[in-house]
Amino acid sequence: MAELNADKRDKLPDKAFAEPEKRAYPIEDKAHARNAKARASQAVKAGRMSKAEEKRIDKKADAVLKKD
Repeated sequence: MAELNADKRDKLPDKAFAEPEKRAYPIEDKAHARNAKARASQAVKAGRMSKAEEKRIDKKADAVLKKD
């Protein structure tokens, strides 16, 4: 996964995040999209996120993963 430091993250547009309102779960490339899906799954299991939120993140991440 490409390193995403704070400066690079701050420069990303909102659409590069699975949760743009929180600027959480960056999905600017396939590696970050896979990571977002994994982190969302962990958050659901830990009770920090609803299944609906996870589904929304997965949908956005899947769109990135399907790009060639």
